[in-house]
Amino acid sequence: MKEVKKRSECPISYCLDFFGDKWALLIIRDIALNDKYTFGDFLSSDERIATNILTNRLKMLEAEGFIVKYPVPGKARVGYCLTEEGISLIPVVIEMSMWGAARNINGYRKELGIELRKDKAKVIKQLTTKFTKKYKSVMKSLEQTEDSNNGTQKRD
Repeated sequence: MKEVKKRSECPISYCLDFFGDKWALLIIRDIALNDKYTFGDFLSSDERIATNILTNRLKMLEAEGFIVKYPVPGKARVGYCLTEEGISLIPVVIEMSMWGAARNINGYRKELGIELRKDKAKVIKQLTTKFTKKYKSVMKSLEQTEDSNNGTQKRD
C-alpha cells in the first residue's frame, strides 16, 4: 500500500499527500460522479489503471478513512462506498470537474455540466445526501453482519 507521509504543515501539501497522484482522486471521482463501486467498475474507467495500482490505492483510501469496503449482496465481490471523509471531497471533485470541463472541450458528462452551471450547490447537496444515505446503509449492514458473526461465534 502506498504510505501517506505528511511532508509539511501546509494545507495544500497535506492534500497532495493524499491526492498527489491521480489514481486516488480518480477513484473518488468514479464513486462520486460515475456510480462506480466495484474493482471491475474502476478497471473499466477510461484511464486504464493497472490492477496492482488500483489495489494499492483502494487499500490506502480505506486505511485513511475515505472509503469503506462492503460485501455486494448476492455477489461474490465487494463494493466501495465513500465515508463521511470521502463525502467531504465531493465539492472538491465538482470544482475540479468544472475547471477541467471549462478547458477541455472534448470532456464528457455534458448533462452534469449543465446541471452544475444551473445550480452547483443543489448538485453538491444531492450528491452529498445520496452518499450519506449509502454510507449509513453500508455501515448498518456491516454492523448487522458483525453482530450476526459475533452471535455465531458465541454459540460455538
